[in-house]
Amino acid sequence: MKPRELADLIANGENLYLVDVRQPWENEHCRIANSVLIPLNELIEHMGEIDPPEGAKIVVYCHHGIRSLTGATLIQQAGFQNVASLSGGIDAWSKQIDPKVPLY
Repeated sequence: MKPRELADLIANGENLYLVDVRQPWENEHCRIANSVLIPLNELIEHMGEIDPPEGAKIVVYCHHGIRSLTGATLIQQAGFQNVASLSGGIDAWSKQIDPKVPLY
């Protein structure tokens, strides 16, 4: 999923569940509002914490979009439907959608 697609879904009030698979220090530096932090290296053991609302699209993001691809695959393999990875990660989100989100 491209950043513009996610921004449009958010603006339209779509049912979303955002999962940040970065490390805690990255999440403290910047994040997309209303996201849940589960670092990729802890995702399998914390899969039970993923609790999207009924019918929500799960969007996984990281710094540049590499870890989120793995995270989205793991979440799908756990049986969740309607899962996407944010291409370009929060870096692309900052550059294309919300320049107030600090780069790092």
